[in-house]
Amino acid sequence: MNVLALFGISMLMSFVSSGAIAQLFAWPQLRTMIRDKALLVLVAPHMFLRFIGLSFLVPGVVSPLLPAAFAAPAAYGDFVAGILAIAATVALAKRKSWATALVWVFNIWGAVDLLFAMVEALRVGIDPGALGAAFFIPTAIVPPLLVTHALIFRILVQPK
Repeated sequence: MNVLALFGISMLMSFVSSGAIAQLFAWPQLRTMIRDKALLVLVAPHMFLRFIGLSFLVPGVVSPLLPAAFAAPAAYGDFVAGILAIAATVALAKRKSWATALVWVFNIWGAVDLLFAMVEALRVGIDPGALGAAFFIPTAIVPPLLVTHALIFRILVQPK
């Protein structure tokens, strides 16, 4: 089996398992929580996971063949999402009146950033080998993060 197929299967199965965990374990708990607490639980992991995207800019971690057209927007988009996640988490924890608005900003930015990176990777035709040690980001980190973004949207659109 070729590398691209294995990479795709790895991403797909990570999405499937992330969705199953969300449906079977996370959502039943989240829907019984106070809205801001549920949002806090979902936003908080982004505070540290999003900064891993900066590794796309580190020589030796990724191949010099990784296109800058993919690496720079993905890395800096994740960086901004991480900053927004910190701000949203602190705002939620301190029960600021503007916390929900900041969660909206974070969630839109963060979800669009991940989806843009996926589309851009396909557009520029990234060889999975060019990701080097960062191969785990799209295969193991992006799928559960996208699932948390979906859960955040689900909570945000529900009446309080």
